[in-house]
Amino acid sequence: MTAALVAGLLAGYGIAVPVGAVGTYLVSLTARTSLRTGVCAALGVATADGLYALAATLGGAALADALRPVLGPLRWICVLVLLGLAGWGAVTAVREHRGHRLATRTAPAPPGPARAYLALLGVTLLNPTTVIYFAALVLGSRSAGPAGAPEQGVFVLAAFAASASWQVLLAGSGALLGRALTGHRGRLVTALVASGVMTVLAVRTAVAPG
Repeated sequence: MTAALVAGLLAGYGIAVPVGAVGTYLVSLTARTSLRTGVCAALGVATADGLYALAATLGGAALADALRPVLGPLRWICVLVLLGLAGWGAVTAVREHRGHRLATRTAPAPPGPARAYLALLGVTLLNPTTVIYFAALVLGSRSAGPAGAPEQGVFVLAAFAASASWQVLLAGSGALLGRALTGHRGRLVTALVASGVMTVLAVRTAVAPG
């Protein structure tokens, strides 16, 4: 049981700690909205990681092999979603910066906690490499013997907890960033940097081999 707990924690942190497009968007979203919204979005990311960990423990290699033929289309969906988020963030930031008070009346309302949770859950679920990652870990651990249902449950919960703790930490840093950058110029720079990073990651995803 302890081995499953440690394996789940390591797996969760292993997939969550590298800050990519989702992490960048999470920090930017929290900086523009509130800590409550950011935490809900963070839990959306962690939920997706937990679901993929569960799918990997139940399906193993069969599920990973089933996803391989659709990796290409899913990758392009990820690219379009990332470009859409980057463009929306940049346009909204520029509009708010130019319009100041007027923009606060005409700009679309920021997502609430529930919408942020569902949005980040959906975006994270579009990344099929996560289930490949968890499937490889689960299959590797089976070399020491088959794991029972309790061990599998501990692994999934530990992976979820590890991912959630890291994503909430990112959301907290976004809240601090939002308090530090209270001016219009600071928020504009933050949003444009986040959009730029997401655009670069989308391009890298598009040109990646396979």
